[in-house]
Amino acid sequence: MSISSLIGKSKSFTDYTGVIRWFILVAVMLGNILQTLDYSMVNVAIPNMMGNLGATIDEINWVSTGYMMANVIVLPLTGWLSAVFGRKRYLTYSILLFIIASVCSGMSHSLNELIFFRIIQGAGGAALISTAQATLVEVFPLDQLGVAQGFYGFGVAMSPTLGPILGGWITDTYSWRWIFFVNVPIGILAAVMVWVFIQDSAYQTKGFGRVDFTGIALLAIGLGCMQTMLEKGERDDWFQSDFIVTLTVISAISLLIFIYWELHAESPAVNLRILKNRNFAAGTIFTVVYGFGMYGGTFIIPLFLQNIRQYTAEQTGAIFILGGLTAMVGMPLVGRLINHIPTRFLIFIGTWGFIIYLDMLHFLTNETSSEHFFWLVGFRGISMGFIFIPLTFITLTGLKGKDLANGSGLYNLMRQVGGSIGIAWLSTMVDNRISYHRSHLVNYANSYNPAFRLRMNRLIGLFESKGASYLMARMQALSMVDRSIQTQASIMAFGDTLLFVARIFFFSLPLLLLFRNGVPRRMTKASIE
Repeated sequence: MSISSLIGKSKSFTDYTGVIRWFILVAVMLGNILQTLDYSMVNVAIPNMMGNLGATIDEINWVSTGYMMANVIVLPLTGWLSAVFGRKRYLTYSILLFIIASVCSGMSHSLNELIFFRIIQGAGGAALISTAQATLVEVFPLDQLGVAQGFYGFGVAMSPTLGPILGGWITDTYSWRWIFFVNVPIGILAAVMVWVFIQDSAYQTKGFGRVDFTGIALLAIGLGCMQTMLEKGERDDWFQSDFIVTLTVISAISLLIFIYWELHAESPAVNLRILKNRNFAAGTIFTVVYGFGMYGGTFIIPLFLQNIRQYTAEQTGAIFILGGLTAMVGMPLVGRLINHIPTRFLIFIGTWGFIIYLDMLHFLTNETSSEHFFWLVGFRGISMGFIFIPLTFITLTGLKGKDLANGSGLYNLMRQVGGSIGIAWLSTMVDNRISYHRSHLVNYANSYNPAFRLRMNRLIGLFESKGASYLMARMQALSMVDRSIQTQASIMAFGDTLLFVARIFFFSLPLLLLFRNGVPRRMTKASIE
């Protein structure tokens, strides 16, 4: 039987046969793997790029910042672009753009060239997640959608798990350039499958029509300035820097005008009116919290392991492997539960799982074993599945046609924004809490404290026994005590920060009441049709 006969002539997504639906799932999952695998591998190769291209830390960070900036700007426009080009064309073109930019990134001979092509990559990568999720919602019947999203989530979890390991091996064995070249075979396969199996959207517009240039410009300025502010804020001491203040003001004004403009425009580039849909609005708010805790928390733990416990990047990655594996296994299982258990309850379970995970990490010490971290990260992976799949399901399933395409872009944008805010906020919080705890611990390091005197006398005696003079031994003892104070202050600061994230998740639980009851228990295809 030919592919065309399986698909049929209709452009309605509900007319796809079961076999083709699963081919489409594989196609969009490959696109997602392409994007997330590339991003995780690049982060590992950053030090090698810096040495090879002669760049400073601030300069090389634009390799990631430029990518993210383009990504967040294009994300909310993916609905409009899908309608203009048709979903098949837009998704295929985005994959091809990503492949071309990958090859050019690998062939770059200067930092400026690499940053430019990474920006192109970010623009192409925006469609690979948001358009994929919208496609699944339209392709699969509601009773099969949970399972489909569960298997899609398998790919979402697999790439960040394997990416750092694969990226480190490629960089060490060959060159950082090859982390871009490996995108080519995956991308070509994904593009071919998308072009063959996906049909254009039934709601595709005829040509560009009236283009909302004003809205697009306001969006680009607002999100671009916001992303730069979040990326550079900590290094520039936030609002002590005129540059950061200027970016914040421009971003706030641009986004406020953008919201007003889009709500009143006849043909908006981003249809914000879909926020009237209660489930979509609630899901969009909740995914900001999810992004804040997920990306921010994931950023904090490696910092603790590498800066305080002196773990290598490879050891840190090994600890996080179990989290990826449990998420990969758990997401398809959670997808099956959606048809039998209320969606809000599944999100509730996952959120409490995250709270417990963070609360247990709050008690970490310098003696906490790697096995302890390993199993907790595995528990986190299971919790992630209980949030990611049901939240996407309940947020997007109430939208149709153009609204679904617009909604998927906005939904993914807000998760990215939440993640950027989380990383910026929590990294600053760690620094502030270290200073706070250090200032208090130092007060106990004085000659009136018997414990301090005893510790100093023991250390001085130890260093004198090794041949040091009294003055030198005292200086060495003070230096060791100072390092101990700094380490303890850092441990307390990381604990405070993780507890703060746990509280954010806890106080977000009432948001679940905003959702309407999602899918009835034991939903069957007959009940939907």
